[in-house]
Amino acid sequence: MAIDDSQRATLPIPDQRSALPTVFDAKDSAAVFPPITRLRPPAGAPNVLIVMLDDVGFGASSAFGGPVPMPTAERLAAGGLRYNRFHTTALCSPTRAALLSGRNHHAVGMGGITEMATSAPGYSSVRPNSAQPMAEILRLNGYATAHFGKCHEVPQWETSPAGPFDRWPSPGNGFEEFYGFIGGETNQWYPALHHGTTPVDPPKTPEEGYHFTVDMTDHAITWIREQKALAPDKPFFTYFATGATHAPHHAPAEWAEKFRGQFDDGWDALREHTFAKQKELGAIGPDASLTQRPSEVPAWDDMPDDLKVVLRREAENYAGFLAHTDHEVGRLVDAIEELGELENTLVYYIIGDNGASAEGGLHGTFMAMVEPNGAGDVQTVDAMVERVDKWGGPESYPHYAVGWAHAFCTPYQWTKQVASHWGGTRNATIVHWPAGITAKGEFRSQFAHVIDVAPTVLEAAHLPVPRTVHGVTQEPMHGTSMSYTFDDGAVPERHATQYFEMVCNRGIYHQGWSAVTKHRTPWIFYGSVGALEDDVWELYDGNTDWTQAHDLASEQPEKLAQLQQLFTIEAAKYNVFPLDDRLLERLQPGIAGRPELLEGDTQILYPGMRSISEDNMINIKNRSHSVTAEVVVPAGGAEGVVIAQGGITGGWSLYLHEGRPSYAYNFVGYQLTKVKAAEVLPEGQHQLRMEFAYDGGGPGTGGAVTLYVDGDPVANGRVERTHFTSFNLDETNDVGRDAGTAVSDDYAATGNDFTGAIRWVEIVGGDDMHDHLVDPQHLHQAVMGRQ
Repeated sequence: MAIDDSQRATLPIPDQRSALPTVFDAKDSAAVFPPITRLRPPAGAPNVLIVMLDDVGFGASSAFGGPVPMPTAERLAAGGLRYNRFHTTALCSPTRAALLSGRNHHAVGMGGITEMATSAPGYSSVRPNSAQPMAEILRLNGYATAHFGKCHEVPQWETSPAGPFDRWPSPGNGFEEFYGFIGGETNQWYPALHHGTTPVDPPKTPEEGYHFTVDMTDHAITWIREQKALAPDKPFFTYFATGATHAPHHAPAEWAEKFRGQFDDGWDALREHTFAKQKELGAIGPDASLTQRPSEVPAWDDMPDDLKVVLRREAENYAGFLAHTDHEVGRLVDAIEELGELENTLVYYIIGDNGASAEGGLHGTFMAMVEPNGAGDVQTVDAMVERVDKWGGPESYPHYAVGWAHAFCTPYQWTKQVASHWGGTRNATIVHWPAGITAKGEFRSQFAHVIDVAPTVLEAAHLPVPRTVHGVTQEPMHGTSMSYTFDDGAVPERHATQYFEMVCNRGIYHQGWSAVTKHRTPWIFYGSVGALEDDVWELYDGNTDWTQAHDLASEQPEKLAQLQQLFTIEAAKYNVFPLDDRLLERLQPGIAGRPELLEGDTQILYPGMRSISEDNMINIKNRSHSVTAEVVVPAGGAEGVVIAQGGITGGWSLYLHEGRPSYAYNFVGYQLTKVKAAEVLPEGQHQLRMEFAYDGGGPGTGGAVTLYVDGDPVANGRVERTHFTSFNLDETNDVGRDAGTAVSDDYAATGNDFTGAIRWVEIVGGDDMHDHLVDPQHLHQAVMGRQ
């Protein structure tokens, strides 16, 4: 039976029972039935491609006057529209949750990144079932749906192979296909990948030409071709969310080399040059002012001369990373065009999920976990200069300096995380849809927000926002369709009010005006940030001040008070309260109030277990612990990794090297400690054990390491410093191998699989450590206690 479009407000569309002929024999001429109708959206519904880049500031792309050539963005802009007042939430998980749901980020539980979720409703990382995502709405209306790249919206305790998978891209978030990574970032050379919910290895190595952005593009092209080859009348929704250009800034060397010497004058000169180009292009208002560099951001001329060779390479490498990403987006667009589908494909090219990232610190970093673990002293200028030729390659995990982040957000104040100012939230965006937009090559300056995308897509597809999905009444979408701007650049804006909040940097936009207050500085991880009540508010009239350059708070206190009250109203409406400026505390589930996958201090792992994130392992940092494995060494000996956690930016590994029991601890990629037995582990079954006796006296101190074989000590040593926050944000724990990058230089990043057999591995933390030899009955009881 044909689908009545009026039924689409209830999803899944209820099946309708038709009147059936009352005949006994199918050969009877009266045995005629309505044809089976395949589910499809209304006629004319376009394909949809949403491209979301990561951590790109407004002032980076050439399509908006920036220094990085992005010919794909320029091509789409020439055939479509450039939105120069489009906004995100200032951070990745919240922007993505808002984009996919059409609702404000706190209203769908994503007031921060998933790793910092709390039990407060606005910060839980749990999307309510009353806010079904756009992909599920499109799927239930007959779209083919796929997600490629980054997914940073899965609650941490649901990211393991144990699931549940209700909030994974596929099957829970409405995508029928997923190929990418779960989390905030990934190593572009050695990503931790999933196909659906199954962990998979990259198809080749960096030496063989592997890069994740290329890989995800290949998968997206293949999937779209399959859909159009097999079901040409069925439109697709492809969400293409690159890991680029989030740190680590991994650029193919030939792309970084294109920019050699182009940033030699430094970030202050870059701001001036970009600002002039933006005005010339019309990317900002003709009367816009270049905002002042905040005092917290150092001047280029004040940077040490011997560091500048590194700083210049940071920008060259980043520009190559971004240009390479645009090239891969171009390959995807070309593939759609070759299929004859680009004309009726609604493309959103959102150049950044927030402003450029200032999380690399004042000097930038070769290894990105240095600053979060308070190890800035080990990353000296000499150490970075020594590694400058490896910047961006497989041996690095780099990020650029704060000054570059600020420059790539030109002309605005501040950067990623700072939701109070446009540098954190205003992202260059292009909309291209030849079949639906007659205007070409024009700018649009109506205020828009990422929550406006889903209503726009549904309107373009002639689909209603559903009242119920899977029997649950839905929260109305909070965004405003942008389609009213498609063919009228002068029409008054309809998205009149929008609150902003991220780690207590907060503000309100209302009818051109904005009242804002910055509370926390992105690159300062530790120390007091002051009381919320002491935050100083600023007031800007966006009708005459495009860039928030002229603070009117002292001149118009009544207007400021009015907008502050409006912020309170909007924040209360959308679950923003209570405001929460904690950082390190929220990384600890027990303090934050979110669930942990594992409770207690003992964890049992078995052969084949892999891709277990750090948050789903018991925490062995800042305390004593042991790792015990029962292994079988075949005739001729064994080699390889028994268990490893982390990678080149930090972690530990228990392994056999040249047949000898070995343990390695990698501190932030700069200090590698190895403890090895003198004798080869002989043939047969053995218990291999590492005990770490923590020094105490605070977080991140060292400890004594002892290796045991069958209860007898065989080696000892010391680790002088340890991680006290995270080893890495993308590397995993693996049994029988060290996936991703290698913790130790005793083995390669690939081909390090254990050549013997592993029966089990037990990790014990703190006071639960037992004798040097594990009683199998103790192990059995530990396993049974979990059931």
